[in-house]
Amino acid sequence: MSPLLEVEDLHVEFRSRGSAVNAVNGLSYTLHEGETLAILGESGSGKSVSAQAVMGILDTPPAYVTKGSVRYRGTELLGLPERRRRAYRGANIAMIFQDALSALNPVHRVGDQIAEMLIVHRKMSRRDARARAVELMDRVRIPSAASRINDFPHQFSGGMRQRVMIAMALALEPDVLIADEPTTALDVTVQAQIMKLLSDLQDEMAMGLILITHDLGVVADVADRIALMYAGRVVEEADVEDLYARPAHPYAEGLLASVPRIDVRGRELTPIKGAPPNLAAIPSGCPFHPRCPRARDRCSREVPGLRLLRAGEGSPDRSGARSGALSPESHRSACHYAEEVSGGR
Repeated sequence: MSPLLEVEDLHVEFRSRGSAVNAVNGLSYTLHEGETLAILGESGSGKSVSAQAVMGILDTPPAYVTKGSVRYRGTELLGLPERRRRAYRGANIAMIFQDALSALNPVHRVGDQIAEMLIVHRKMSRRDARARAVELMDRVRIPSAASRINDFPHQFSGGMRQRVMIAMALALEPDVLIADEPTTALDVTVQAQIMKLLSDLQDEMAMGLILITHDLGVVADVADRIALMYAGRVVEEADVEDLYARPAHPYAEGLLASVPRIDVRGRELTPIKGAPPNLAAIPSGCPFHPRCPRARDRCSREVPGLRLLRAGEGSPDRSGARSGALSPESHRSACHYAEEVSGGR
């Protein structure tokens, strides 16, 4: 099956006063129809910037896409004139932004903001667009949608505002939906409702979903694959079950060790020492080596590539047995000693 979206060797930097911040450093991934890819990592790892680069909404200056490729159904998007790029934005690839209150215009009614997408892209009349906006609000389960279409964003709760954002993103029925921290600042119950809504809508529309988050709990329930980012690049990519069961990169191990588990009692959490790197001065070699408990001399000199784990370390099937073989994108890690680390677990 050909991918919906292919991102290859993407580089993004921010320039200011003669210096550069390397926010994204060779990011690559693919997304297929109906698949959920979780892009996971600490704050500052480049998750949101890479999504904005895919959408083509970074401000230049100061942001510059210096290298790479973004292909939607085989069509290269980078380098397209803005008018042609805008035709893909919303209609083919849509995005739910992190902070709904900031993303929504506070002085316009929510119904008008949803309808605007349909008026501009679908050339619908204002009356038909507002009727469709009511349908979309009802589709994302906003109670009394017909009466709330004239409300302003501040009149909605956080969870309802996020539903409005989802309705806007789905207005043009895109093939790819990027959800950037869609449950930020929501309580656990509302988080579960939003994620269930996204999952149901994805099944209904056969969308590819990119879920950007730092929440390991959210990822475990909804993702098919995980791309773990550090210092602007993917350091581990695997099926969700395999990454949780057999993390191969020390960064992945560290994240999992720092999460509370209800099935383990009396174990202290082990945080990752240090702090994420300064993206204006990323360490040489493996960018994680200053924080890595297994770092060796080679780690400070050579940048490890993202590579498959050796055969015989396959993912567990649903019975828990090892397959003994790897599919082409089953489990890849950017660690010089990935086989040694995962094999020792």
